[in-house]
Amino acid sequence: MLGKTYDREVCSAARALEVVGERWSLLIVRKALYAGARRFGDFRSLGIATNVLASRLDGFVAAGIMETDGPEYLLTEQGRELATVVVALTAWGDRWLAPDGPPVHYTHTGCGSDVAPRLVCEACGVLHDAGEVHARPGPGMPAEIAARMAQSEIVPPRST
Repeated sequence: MLGKTYDREVCSAARALEVVGERWSLLIVRKALYAGARRFGDFRSLGIATNVLASRLDGFVAAGIMETDGPEYLLTEQGRELATVVVALTAWGDRWLAPDGPPVHYTHTGCGSDVAPRLVCEACGVLHDAGEVHARPGPGMPAEIAARMAQSEIVPPRST
Protein backbone atom coordinates (compact mmCIF):
# COMPACT_ATOMS: atom_id res chain seq x y z
CA MET A 1 0.00 0.00 0.00
CA LEU A 2 1.03 3.59 -0.47
CA GLY A 3 2.24 5.66 2.43
CA LYS A 4 -0.13 7.78 4.45
CA THR A 5 1.50 11.05 3.41
CA TYR A 6 1.28 12.61 0.00
CA ASP A 7 4.29 14.91 -0.07
CA ARG A 8 5.33 13.43 -3.41
CA GLU A 9 1.96 12.28 -4.77
CA VAL A 10 -0.54 15.12 -4.94
CA CYS A 11 -3.13 12.91 -6.55
CA SER A 12 -6.69 11.91 -5.76
CA ALA A 13 -6.07 8.50 -7.35
CA ALA A 14 -3.28 7.87 -4.83
CA ARG A 15 -5.55 8.94 -1.99
CA ALA A 16 -8.35 6.69 -3.26
CA LEU A 17 -5.97 3.73 -3.47
CA GLU A 18 -5.17 4.21 0.21
CA VAL A 19 -8.81 3.45 0.95
CA VAL A 20 -9.77 0.90 -1.73
CA GLY A 21 -6.49 -0.23 -3.29
CA GLU A 22 -5.86 -3.27 -1.14
CA ARG A 23 -6.38 -6.63 -2.83
CA TRP A 24 -9.74 -7.46 -1.23
CA SER A 25 -11.27 -4.00 -1.03
CA LEU A 26 -13.11 -3.75 -4.36
CA LEU A 27 -14.19 -7.39 -4.10
CA ILE A 28 -15.86 -6.59 -0.78
CA VAL A 29 -17.54 -3.54 -2.34
CA ARG A 30 -18.60 -5.61 -5.38
CA LYS A 31 -20.14 -8.23 -3.06
CA ALA A 32 -22.06 -5.51 -1.21
CA LEU A 33 -23.19 -3.83 -4.44
CA TYR A 34 -24.22 -6.83 -6.53
CA ALA A 35 -24.59 -9.85 -4.26
CA GLY A 36 -26.50 -8.26 -1.39
CA ALA A 37 -23.76 -8.93 1.18
CA ARG A 38 -24.43 -7.05 4.39
CA ARG A 39 -23.31 -9.21 7.29
CA PHE A 40 -19.77 -10.25 8.13
CA GLY A 41 -20.54 -13.86 7.18
CA ASP A 42 -21.85 -12.80 3.76
CA PHE A 43 -18.37 -11.64 2.79
CA ARG A 44 -16.65 -14.85 3.96
CA SER A 45 -17.37 -16.60 0.64
CA LEU A 46 -14.63 -14.41 -0.84
CA GLY A 47 -12.13 -16.54 1.09
CA ILE A 48 -10.71 -13.64 3.08
CA ALA A 49 -9.11 -14.40 6.43
CA THR A 50 -11.45 -13.18 9.18
CA ASN A 51 -8.89 -10.76 10.62
CA VAL A 52 -8.30 -9.19 7.18
CA LEU A 53 -12.04 -8.97 6.49
CA ALA A 54 -12.68 -7.34 9.87
CA SER A 55 -9.88 -4.86 9.22
CA ARG A 56 -11.21 -3.95 5.76
CA LEU A 57 -14.80 -3.54 6.95
CA ASP A 58 -13.68 -1.42 9.91
CA GLY A 59 -11.55 0.66 7.53
CA PHE A 60 -14.52 1.17 5.21
CA VAL A 61 -16.65 2.34 8.13
CA ALA A 62 -13.89 4.72 9.28
CA ALA A 63 -13.51 6.08 5.73
CA GLY A 64 -17.26 6.59 5.26
CA ILE A 65 -17.66 3.94 2.55
CA MET A 66 -19.83 1.78 4.80
CA GLU A 67 -21.85 2.31 7.92
CA THR A 68 -23.07 -0.21 10.43
CA ASP A 69 -26.64 -0.89 11.42
CA GLY A 70 -26.45 -3.51 14.13
CA PRO A 71 -24.68 -6.50 12.58
CA GLU A 72 -25.01 -5.15 9.03
CA TYR A 73 -22.47 -3.28 6.93
CA LEU A 74 -24.28 -0.96 4.54
CA LEU A 75 -22.72 0.99 1.70
CA THR A 76 -23.04 4.74 2.02
CA GLU A 77 -23.47 7.03 -0.98
CA GLN A 78 -19.68 7.22 -1.11
CA GLY A 79 -19.49 3.42 -1.22
CA ARG A 80 -22.24 3.05 -3.82
CA GLU A 81 -20.36 5.44 -6.12
CA LEU A 82 -17.61 2.84 -6.31
CA ALA A 83 -19.93 0.95 -8.68
CA THR A 84 -18.36 2.99 -11.48
CA VAL A 85 -14.91 1.75 -10.50
CA VAL A 86 -16.06 -1.88 -10.19
CA VAL A 87 -17.77 -1.81 -13.60
CA ALA A 88 -14.78 -0.11 -15.26
CA LEU A 89 -12.26 -2.52 -13.75
CA THR A 90 -14.46 -5.46 -14.72
CA ALA A 91 -14.76 -4.21 -18.30
CA TRP A 92 -10.98 -3.90 -18.52
CA GLY A 93 -10.58 -7.42 -17.10
CA ASP A 94 -13.21 -8.77 -19.52
CA ARG A 95 -11.32 -7.30 -22.45
CA TRP A 96 -7.80 -8.28 -21.49
CA LEU A 97 -8.00 -11.15 -18.99
CA ALA A 98 -11.11 -13.22 -19.78
CA PRO A 99 -10.18 -15.64 -22.60
CA ASP A 100 -13.56 -17.41 -22.40
CA GLY A 101 -15.57 -14.20 -22.32
CA PRO A 102 -17.02 -12.11 -19.52
CA PRO A 103 -18.01 -14.19 -16.50
CA VAL A 104 -20.54 -11.52 -15.40
CA HIS A 105 -22.63 -8.94 -17.22
CA TYR A 106 -23.69 -5.81 -15.35
CA THR A 107 -27.06 -4.82 -16.74
CA HIS A 108 -29.42 -1.87 -16.47
CA THR A 109 -32.47 -2.86 -14.44
CA GLY A 110 -34.65 -0.50 -16.49
CA CYS A 111 -34.09 -2.05 -19.93
CA GLY A 112 -31.93 -5.13 -19.36
CA SER A 113 -29.05 -3.93 -21.54
CA ASP A 114 -25.41 -4.20 -20.48
CA VAL A 115 -23.89 -1.12 -18.87
CA ALA A 116 -20.50 0.10 -19.99
CA PRO A 117 -17.99 2.53 -18.54
CA ARG A 118 -17.28 5.46 -20.81
CA LEU A 119 -14.72 8.23 -20.72
CA VAL A 120 -16.54 11.29 -22.05
CA CYS A 121 -16.10 15.03 -22.10
CA GLU A 122 -18.46 16.70 -19.59
CA ALA A 123 -19.17 19.59 -21.97
CA CYS A 124 -19.53 18.11 -25.44
CA GLY A 125 -19.98 14.42 -24.65
CA VAL A 126 -17.35 13.49 -27.23
CA LEU A 127 -14.10 11.67 -26.56
CA HIS A 128 -12.83 9.20 -29.11
CA ASP A 129 -9.68 8.03 -27.35
CA ALA A 130 -7.92 8.27 -23.99
CA GLY A 131 -5.13 10.02 -25.88
CA GLU A 132 -7.42 13.06 -26.09
CA VAL A 133 -7.26 13.51 -22.31
CA HIS A 134 -4.82 16.03 -20.89
CA ALA A 135 -3.93 16.42 -17.19
CA ARG A 136 -3.86 20.00 -15.93
CA PRO A 137 -3.60 21.42 -12.41
CA GLY A 138 -6.81 21.73 -10.43
CA PRO A 139 -7.62 23.96 -7.46
CA GLY A 140 -6.14 21.41 -5.02
CA MET A 141 -2.73 21.37 -6.69
CA PRO A 142 -0.02 23.20 -4.71
CA ALA A 143 1.17 26.30 -6.61
CA GLU A 144 4.78 25.14 -6.95
CA ILE A 145 3.75 21.84 -8.55
CA ALA A 146 1.21 23.59 -10.79
CA ALA A 147 3.99 25.89 -12.00
CA ARG A 148 6.23 22.91 -12.83
CA MET A 149 3.35 21.26 -14.68
CA ALA A 150 2.83 24.42 -16.72
CA GLN A 151 6.53 24.50 -17.68
CA SER A 152 6.66 20.91 -18.91
CA GLU A 153 4.43 19.43 -21.55
CA ILE A 154 2.32 16.57 -20.22
CA VAL A 155 1.77 14.14 -23.03
CA PRO A 156 -1.40 12.02 -22.86
CA PRO A 157 -1.04 8.27 -23.45
CA ARG A 158 -1.05 7.16 -27.07
CA SER A 159 -3.59 4.67 -28.27
CA THR A 160 -2.46 1.62 -30.19
